Amino acid sequence: MTNDLLAETAPDEGSGEGWYVDERCTNCDVARQLAPDVISEKNGRAEVTRQPRSDAEARQLYAAAFACHTRSIRHSGRRLSPGLDPFPLALDDAVHLCGHNSRHTAGANAYLLHRADGTLMMIDTPRWSEQLATRYEELGPVTDVLLTHQDHAAHGRRYADRFGARLWIHEGDLHAAPDADRVIRGTEPVEIGAGVLAYPLPGHTRGSVLYLADERYCFSGDSFYWSRTTADLEVAASVTWYSIVELAASLARTAPRLRFEWVLPGHGDRKRLPAAEMARRLARLAARTAKLQPQPVDFTGVRW
Repeated sequence: MTNDLLAETAPDEGSGEGWYVDERCTNCDVARQLAPDVISEKNGRAEVTRQPRSDAEARQLYAAAFACHTRSIRHSGRRLSPGLDPFPLALDDAVHLCGHNSRHTAGANAYLLHRADGTLMMIDTPRWSEQLATRYEELGPVTDVLLTHQDHAAHGRRYADRFGARLWIHEGDLHAAPDADRVIRGTEPVEIGAGVLAYPLPGHTRGSVLYLADERYCFSGDSFYWSRTTADLEVAASVTWYSIVELAASLARTAPRLRFEWVLPGHGDRKRLPAAEMARRLARLAARTAKLQPQPVDFTGVRW
């Protein structure tokens, strides 16, 4: 039976296209993360492979459309209905995906982390919007905005000021947020708050950081991610701005100290596995990365 949601997303009679991805797509992978049943990669960009056949698939397309930083996921017959915006989207009981990715962060994912005292931390930033800030704050007061590296620093100061929160960044990328309230220094872990540690991980950029929460959640920025292609943890070796050699050293130093179940990257897919399995995979990733050599930046070389 077709209900209101599916009716809203079904193609118009005679429209010919229905849902589609326009030419602005940058192949950031966000659409395929959120709508894996109906969007795939073709010729270096996302493509709607077929129209939704169920409410679940329709919801996937709406999530992808509201997350897309170029607004490339569209419907030929109607505009998006704001009432079907799913963000912030719960990934589990402690983490929400912000959605509404920003073109100023190359479409990176951002997250909200719930703490036991009812407060939140924002990890990286969605696009700036007063309306979105109000929506996120409805989940609880935001005390900290944690930047993983310079590429994702856009909007950090605006969100921090709006929330009355502390803005964090590593000294290696301080030029991207020179007015940060807290500056992480060196390579040793720093306590952000109860149960939350920052681990400097220079490599993707000089000031890359991952944030570990409750020995359960790893917000890895662009240091590593889950690849659907290889079904494993991977580094974006072809998009390493600072040094793949330094990234290998960072992983060798840090991997044995990390314990987590969720990997939650800025770019690339998310994954939850038992902590022991994640530890094994991270150790293998560190070993593989140690064998990599510097190469020219090539966005097409990323194995999503």
